[in-house]
Order: sequence, then structure tokens, then C-alpha cells
Amino acid sequence: MDPGPVDDTVTLRHDMRDATGGVLLSVLGIASPEGGGMSDLEAVPNPVIHSCQILDPARDVRRIEVVSEVLRRGRQLAYSRSRIVDADAPARLIALTEGQGVSIGTPPAGLERMDAPPIDVVDSPDLPPLWQVFGGRRRDDGHWALPELAVELASPDAALHIGPQLVVLESAALELAATACGTGSLQGVASHVMFVARGKAGPFRVEGEPLAGRDGAVAARVTLHDEGADDRLITAATYRFREVA
Repeated sequence: MDPGPVDDTVTLRHDMRDATGGVLLSVLGIASPEGGGMSDLEAVPNPVIHSCQILDPARDVRRIEVVSEVLRRGRQLAYSRSRIVDADAPARLIALTEGQGVSIGTPPAGLERMDAPPIDVVDSPDLPPLWQVFGGRRRDDGHWALPELAVELASPDAALHIGPQLVVLESAALELAATACGTGSLQGVASHVMFVARGKAGPFRVEGEPLAGRDGAVAARVTLHDEGADDRLITAATYRFREVA
């Protein structure tokens, strides 16, 4: 949507990393949403499935680059995948992502590309965690949650954007996994997210369960529910982590 030069790189800040210094799965998902390559000028895209596998936690990587590949574009469904590499050393592979998107409509007449001035957030120890930026919190009832839908958290079709969803789901999953294995020194290894329905009201509540494996592996399954829409299930995800010595 931006008429300026294409830039598929992301500068990693400390708030984009977990407690071990590894890059967060949610950051890779936001940078590489895998909607099948559909643009807002062609359709009203909606994500269906997103998966990510981390091969390198990128603790010493300053910038990443998303190298995208459209696999298939149909009338409604589209499929894509990406290689995420060290932008300053492209031979170094960080992660693989893939997913499916669907067109849920046509864009309004007259929609054109628009100038989007760059947003340069300077890294600082004072930056809040991403879940806080998106309005997430751990409620008194023990559930992670997002607030009622607001313009700042909505996609162009007035539904909860995938960014807040990915961040709060990973935050909840990481906490569940840490409780299950007794350590917060965990690195995300893989995620698989299914966007079941659009979030239209809120608040949005996370439910989840940890699943312990062997040799330092632990997983968590989480779901996101729209409490303002009859507690409708809108997203289901599985996250896998490993202990870091």
C-alpha cells in the first residue's frame, strides 16, 4: 500500500526478544503474516492459518529480512511461504513461515496507495513489552486478555488484527510452559495458528493448557475467545518451546 521503495527488513529491538534473547515467534508472524500475497488493493484479505519454525534464535542478529514466495493464488484462497534470514548475512537462515489466506470481499472503490511515513522506534530499556503495547494484560481471574476492540487494534475490515492476537497468545503460552517446566528460560521453537473467526467485540480472553515433553521440550495449546460475542472462539494455536541452559 506504500508507494515508496520496498523494504522487507525488520530491525530487532530488545522488546522483540524473549527472556533468553531469542526472537519472539509473534514478531516473526507479524513480519511474515503469510496471507498468500494478497494486497488490500486487490481484496479484503483475512488470514486462515499461519505456522512458523525457528531454526536460529537470532540472539546476535541486528536485522532480519523476509523473503516471500507466493505458492498459489485462487479466486478466494491463497497460499504463501517465506524464508526469514539475517538481513546482513542472508545465508544465515533464521526461520521458515507458511500459511493460507482468504479473500472475504472486494476493496472499496477509489482505494489507492498512500504515503506511510516510516516509524523509527529507538531501542531502549524503557520500552514496554509488546503485550502491553497492544493493551494485553493478565487479569485478576488468571487469564491473559485483550481489551474491547478499538480502532488501534483493528484490521481494515474492523476485526481484531493478527498482531495483538499473536502477541497475547504467545505471552500466555510462554507463561503456561514456564509454569509447567519450572523455568522461564525458554526459547520458542515452533507455532501453528488457526484463525477460526473474526474478533468483532471483545474483551478477548485466552484459555490454555501446557503439555510437557522430554529433553527440555514443552508445548502449550491456547485459544482466544470473544467475550463480547457470546464467547465465540476466534483463534486456536499451539506453541512449542525448549529450555535454554
